[in-house]
Amino acid sequence: MEISNVTRGNILIDALPHIQRYNNKVVVIKYGGNAMTNDELKESVMTDIVLLTAVGVKVVLVHGGGPEINAMLGRLNIESKFIGGLRYTDKETMEVVQMVLAGKLNKDLVANLQLHGGMALGMCGVDGQMIMAKKLEGENDLGYVGEIVSVATKPIIEALNGGYVPIISTVATSEDGQTYNINADTAAARIASCLRAENLILMTDIAGLLRDKDDPDTLIPTVNVSEVPYLKKQGIISGGMIPKIDCCVEAVRRGVHKTCIIDGRIPHSILIELLSSEGIGTQFI
Repeated sequence: MEISNVTRGNILIDALPHIQRYNNKVVVIKYGGNAMTNDELKESVMTDIVLLTAVGVKVVLVHGGGPEINAMLGRLNIESKFIGGLRYTDKETMEVVQMVLAGKLNKDLVANLQLHGGMALGMCGVDGQMIMAKKLEGENDLGYVGEIVSVATKPIIEALNGGYVPIISTVATSEDGQTYNINADTAAARIASCLRAENLILMTDIAGLLRDKDDPDTLIPTVNVSEVPYLKKQGIISGGMIPKIDCCVEAVRRGVHKTCIIDGRIPHSILIELLSSEGIGTQFI
């Protein structure tokens, strides 16, 4: 469909107050799901981030990489094990996680962003002891899966102040030098709160929080964090949405202005969320 110059101008004018709001503010984006594996959606995410940085938004990209880890484990004939939906990470698996997340995948994202005209620095939680962790304790032993103890924001802030987009893989370290696998949603939420980010965006493969999980027309656009326990009791928040929304709640309570769960399967969903009045997905405030 042909778009007239007048329409283009109106789109930019409509975006202006949102650009002003986010100028020089930190936005943390957790990058995952189909948007990481679909080439067209990858292009969309990279161009969105380059545009945001061009208008003065300080973007931090935190990424997972489950499909890539599974693929590498398969090539090495190492079985992927999951307990309660979480990856069991033995020593051999941890080596692969570190190799994939902090190595090839992270650097591929850096190269891709730079190919689109951005400036990026690849980091992982081990660098500068950025993410300190300890073994995650729970009902089930998950091996080298970690729980975040602290986040040192200095390396991130220095990268942002230098005009770079920090691209962070969620491999952490402990005081004794042991590396741990950290859930990317959890890491993004903690990083956002420590940076006092204006917005935390979790990219997913769903539209957002639905009142009826089988009906996309029942999207709930805004949730106050005080409503979350009630929504859990009603069964509206259930299954795999619980840990994602818990991350959103934690981030807001730790000082993030708002958090959003958006559908990363929609091209330019990041721009729609940040630079339009309607937004997309579900915001938690």
